[in-house]
Amino acid sequence: METEEHLLALKVMRLTKPLIANQFPITSDNRDLPGNLLNNALQRDPTTVDGTETLSAGQFLLLPQNPVNIYLGETFSSYICVYSETKQDVNNVTVKIDLQTSSQRLPLSVNPPTPVLPPDKTIGVIIQHEVKEVGTHILVCEVSYETPNRIFMSFRKFFKILVLKPLDVKTKFYNAENDDVYLEAQVQNTTIGPLCLEKVSLDASHLFNVIPLNTVSREKSLFGKTIILQPQSVCQFLYCLSPNEKLTTDLKSLSGATNIGKLDIVWRSNLGERGRLQTSQLQRMSPDYGEIRLSVIELPNFVTLEQFFTFKCKLVNNCERTVDLLLYLENMEGLAWCDMSGRKLEPLLPFSFKILEFKCIPFIPGLRTISGIKLVDTFLRRTYAFNELGQLFVTVDNNDSCNNKDYECK
Repeated sequence: METEEHLLALKVMRLTKPLIANQFPITSDNRDLPGNLLNNALQRDPTTVDGTETLSAGQFLLLPQNPVNIYLGETFSSYICVYSETKQDVNNVTVKIDLQTSSQRLPLSVNPPTPVLPPDKTIGVIIQHEVKEVGTHILVCEVSYETPNRIFMSFRKFFKILVLKPLDVKTKFYNAENDDVYLEAQVQNTTIGPLCLEKVSLDASHLFNVIPLNTVSREKSLFGKTIILQPQSVCQFLYCLSPNEKLTTDLKSLSGATNIGKLDIVWRSNLGERGRLQTSQLQRMSPDYGEIRLSVIELPNFVTLEQFFTFKCKLVNNCERTVDLLLYLENMEGLAWCDMSGRKLEPLLPFSFKILEFKCIPFIPGLRTISGIKLVDTFLRRTYAFNELGQLFVTVDNNDSCNNKDYECK
C-alpha cells in the first residue's frame, strides 16, 4: 500500500467492454390466466427491441457492475494511471509493469522516464496481453521518481488476476483397421455467457493428413453459418487422420506414431471480443496390432447372387523375424470360397506386408459377413483366426430370379 511519504499515487483499472442489457423473456398464451398481461409488459420494457421481444436481444449497453472474469486465450487490457498528489514538480518518473505467472515473469511495459511531472498531472499507460496460462496472475506495477530534493524514491503495487478456463475440451480416439485415426473432440462452454465459435480446426502432425468430417460440402457446415455455444453447452467435432505414404510403408514407425496434432479454437464473446485457445499435443494410445495382422483393403458393397467376386486383404508381419504361414479357409454362411485351403504363403519379412486376393461366390441373398480365414505359423505352431473382416450385401438379379427354384416370382 502507498504511504503518506510518497508524492505519487497509482491506480490500476481494467478495460472491459460493456454488456448488452436484456430482459429474460416471460410470456404466456393469451388463453392462459394472465392473458396478454405478460406479453404487454415485455413489449413495454425499454431494453427490448421491437419485434424481437422474446429473443432476449437488448438495445442498451450496461457497464460492468462486478469484476469481470478473464479467460484463457483472451486479451487482458488495463489502464495504469500515476498522478501527482503534491504541489511540487516530481522528476524522472518511471513506470515499470510486469506480469508474474506460475511459470514466468513477463515484462509488459517499461516507459522512458518522464523528466518532469507537474502538480495535478498524470501519466497513463495502457497494457494489453494475451493470456496463455490458467491460474493466478500477479500484476506488478513499480513506480520510481526523484523528489524536488533529488532523493530517489520508489514503490510497488501488486494486483491479483484470476484466469479461468473458458472451454473444456475432451477427446476420444479410434484406430481403424485401415490405419486411419478418428478423433472426436467435445468442446464445452464453461463461461457464464454464450460464445460464438469462429474456428475449430485440427493442426495435424507431419505424419498424418487430416480430413474434417464436420461439413456437408466444402463450404457448408453441419452446424450452420454460426456455432453459438450457450453456457455449459457441448458441441462435437470429428476428424479423420490418414497416415502419409512414408509412414504407411514404415510399419514400425506407424505403430509408434502417437502424436496426432493440436486443436486450434477461435471464438467471440460479449461484443465481439476475440479469444483463441490451442491445446497441447494430442496423444493417442499406441495401437496393438499383434504379431500378424490381416485387414480388408478392397471389398465390394453389393454383389450378385451366384456370381463370383473378389476382395483384397493386407497381411502385415509385426514381428522382428521372418514368418512362414499356412492359409486355411473355413466355411461361411451364405458364401463359398473359390480358392485353395491349406496352401503355404511366401515367407514374410519382418515389418513387411503383402496383398492377398480372395475369390468367393454367394449362394444366399442378404447381408453377409466375411469370416473364416486362419493363418498358422509353421515355426511356433500358433494359429491366428480372423473373423468379421467385413460385410457385403448379396442381391438377386431380376433377370434370373424367375429361373431360380428357391425364390418365387410375383
